[in-house]
Amino acid sequence: MRKPIGPEPGGTAPGAPGDEAPGKDPTPLSTVVRVRSLLPSLPPAERRVAQRVIDDPEGVANSTITELAQNCGTSETTVIRFCRAIGFHGYPELRLTLATEAGRAQTAAGGRVIGSDISPDDSLEQIVEKVTFADARAVEETASQLDIKMLEQVVDAVVAAERVDVYGVGASAFVAADFQQKLHRIGRVCSAWADAHIMLTSAAVLGSGDVAIGISHTGATVETIDALEVAKSNGVTTVALTNFPKSPIAEAADLILTTAARETTFRSGATASRLAQLTVVDCVFVGVAQRTYGSTRKALEATYEAVRGRTVRPDRRRR
Repeated sequence: MRKPIGPEPGGTAPGAPGDEAPGKDPTPLSTVVRVRSLLPSLPPAERRVAQRVIDDPEGVANSTITELAQNCGTSETTVIRFCRAIGFHGYPELRLTLATEAGRAQTAAGGRVIGSDISPDDSLEQIVEKVTFADARAVEETASQLDIKMLEQVVDAVVAAERVDVYGVGASAFVAADFQQKLHRIGRVCSAWADAHIMLTSAAVLGSGDVAIGISHTGATVETIDALEVAKSNGVTTVALTNFPKSPIAEAADLILTTAARETTFRSGATASRLAQLTVVDCVFVGVAQRTYGSTRKALEATYEAVRGRTVRPDRRRR
């Protein structure tokens, strides 16, 4: 059985007050990360409240529940439902958490919060600053919210698997290919597929001792979902890597790993989300390599020796 996704209404969500690990500081704006991940699964009225929290968390922290409801064109009851849907007991708790996290974010950024949206008037220097800031935040926030117990289950499944097939289309296909290359280099039987028909035929011949991994930022890519569903129907252990834990791909997955990337106008589908996915993929790979340390070290040494002669020697000059 896969792990339930998201907090129970009225419960305390990860990152909310009272759920912090001793000695561990929560990532700045972790509530915004959580809200962003649940955004597509919320009803329309609650989605408007969620979008306001994402766009202006500091403004929400400084607003009364009446002001927020009016700004979002909804009711105070809807605001309360939204708070409970994301794991808070009520609006006061949400305001306090947002204010605290906004303060931490400003401190982490040296007193300034850099927006990741790029405007037509930005200088190239500003673009570099915004892009690098957004990329770094995507990696940091992904690491912060990553479910370690779930990650451990995925590592266990890959280690025990006779074969691992990875599915992804578009930008996710590059991540699937990267994971395949890493596992193949340490002697694991792994294939990566991006064609819809080949993904389905791959899933059709997998068995109960295998693992199928579907990668989709939105969690709504039909080709990837279909392949995971076929694999799951054959008793295969299925894993989803997505930014949205309540997206459709979750229904086809036994295990779910999530990223925390925000795509913007000029950075849709192929930048921050891919870096976040690669971060999770690297964590899985290193976990597998650690569990199989002896054979992994031998495989890495053998593959290094195989390609060592393909580099230009220092004393060699190209004419």
